[in-house]
Amino acid sequence: QVQLVESGGGLVQPGGSLRHSCAASGSIFSINFMGWYRQAPGKQRELVAAITSDSSTNYADSVKGRFTISRDNAKNTVYLQRNSLKPEDTAVYYCNVITRLPAGSLRAYWGQGTQVAVSS
Repeated sequence: QVQLVESGGGLVQPGGSLRHSCAASGSIFSINFMGWYRQAPGKQRELVAAITSDSSTNYADSVKGRFTISRDNAKNTVYLQRNSLKPEDTAVYYCNVITRLPAGSLRAYWGQGTQVAVSS
């Protein structure tokens, strides 16, 4: 089993910044994918940013140029730096990690979710 522990999030004014981290621990053979999703009230969960094992990144159009995803492979940790936050960034943010087992199969895990509120 793999456990994900998120930290960060909170209340911030428009234009502010927040840094979020997600640390994976447990029976990890290798990590294939690390990403951040968010879900705003009344909306579906959406992918915000993702980073693969070769550090290729992908961002939702709505956050390009404002959010940066990074990972520390030695610590099995993924980070999300959010700058120039807008009220529409308000949501619960979830960490997602996909691990690869020795036999080659993949398994996905989710963090507990962290509320981010952008308001003046």
